[in-house]
Amino acid sequence: MDSVSDPIAALVELVQNERSTLTAIARREGLGPEDSVEHVHEVLCHFLQLLLRGDAPEDRAAWPAYVATMTKNAARNGRRRHHRSRPHDEIGPDIRADALDTEDLVAAAEEHVRLRACVDQLCDTQRAVVTMRFLEERDGEDVASILGITRGHVDVLLHRAKQNLRACMLS
Repeated sequence: MDSVSDPIAALVELVQNERSTLTAIARREGLGPEDSVEHVHEVLCHFLQLLLRGDAPEDRAAWPAYVATMTKNAARNGRRRHHRSRPHDEIGPDIRADALDTEDLVAAAEEHVRLRACVDQLCDTQRAVVTMRFLEERDGEDVASILGITRGHVDVLLHRAKQNLRACMLS
C-alpha cells in the first residue's frame, strides 16, 4: 500500500467521494434504495478488512474501480439470493435523481449509527428502558414489571434518557 498510515481515514475519503456512485451501481443491478445502501455498507466493511490485512490494491487510484466491481457483484448476488429481482435500469443522465434519494438514506444511516452510539453511552437502566419502550414497543407497565420498578420511575428514566440522547446527538 502506498504508505496509508490510517486505513480508516483513507476509507472515509473513498466513501465521501464514491458513495453516490456505488449506490447508483447497486440500484442499476436491481436493488431498491434501502437494499442498495445496505449492500454498499457491506462492501465498504469488507474493503476495510482488505485494507487492514494489506490485501487491497496498492494503487489508491484503483480503489474506486475495485470497490465499484465489488459493489456490482454484491448487488447481483444479493438480488439473486434474496429474490429481489427487478429489471435493470438503463444507464442514463437521470442517475443523479436516484442519488438524491440514496444520499438521504445514507444520511439517515449515518444518523442511526450516531444514535446507536449515544444509546450505548446511557447507563444500563436507561438503555434498558429505551430499548424496551422504543425498539420493542412495550408499554410502560410492562417495562416497570420486567425491571421491578414503578411506572413513574420508568417515566423518569425515559425522560432522562431522552435528555442525554438529545445532548449526545447535538454534540
